[in-house]
Amino acid sequence: MVTVPWALWLTRRGGPAHGSASLWGLSPLPFRQTAWAGLFGGLLYSVLCYAGFFYAPAAHASVLMPGSLPLWAGFLAVPILGERLTRARLLALGCIAGGGLVVGGASLRTALTGGEVWKGDLIFVSAAFCWSMYGVLARRFAFDAVRATIAITAFGALCYVPFFVLGTALGWLPSRLHQAPWSEVIAQALFQGLGLVVLAGITFVVMIRCFGPVRTTMLTALVPGLSALGAVALLGEPLGWNLVAGLVLVTAGILLGVTAPAATRGDHALQEAAS
Repeated sequence: MVTVPWALWLTRRGGPAHGSASLWGLSPLPFRQTAWAGLFGGLLYSVLCYAGFFYAPAAHASVLMPGSLPLWAGFLAVPILGERLTRARLLALGCIAGGGLVVGGASLRTALTGGEVWKGDLIFVSAAFCWSMYGVLARRFAFDAVRATIAITAFGALCYVPFFVLGTALGWLPSRLHQAPWSEVIAQALFQGLGLVVLAGITFVVMIRCFGPVRTTMLTALVPGLSALGAVALLGEPLGWNLVAGLVLVTAGILLGVTAPAATRGDHALQEAAS
């Protein structure tokens, strides 16, 4: 609802200089770019992210999702952007991977005894892959921050909302949305929709253009600690030794990766294309 009038205004005033619009004017980007960005940055990421919480605690998500973001971005940037992995960056990614294994290793062992936490952990890592792919594509295509954010919301809405309405109407998808109070619906719409999608989506792409996808995802160093502490304080989740060790490793790897010098091929050309 926020981006639709914004998109229509942009597509009608932008003209050929800003590229062709798609999705009947709801996306200010060409269809191919809209589909790639919307699939990885909107639809798949959101569905996987929320699905993971049905199996794993929020504390696991606070480490595995932001922790594996730079891991995926680092490896995806090699074939897509032509970046090279330096020793410092490999060490940083190794710390991040080690932290994820410390947190998720215990839940993976429970798979042999019938536990389901490992499913949520794998879903969180898959969601991080999708968001990292979106970040690398944003750098590859030099997305404009506002237009990219509008594109992923338009693509996600057109793909998901009709399916959700039909599924709930026919009883395929369980939903208690009609039982939720309006105050909760409005609060979630403002926070999840306007805050996390529109505002955070725009600032994320701006950071991609300034720092690149790998360093941008590494700048989430504060997320694991704050999320884990929030889960302990607000949700009553336990803070075990493995979670503390994972937080230390992931945070150390992220900080090391941010301070390490970048080594890229063709980065100057990408910056000129973005400008």
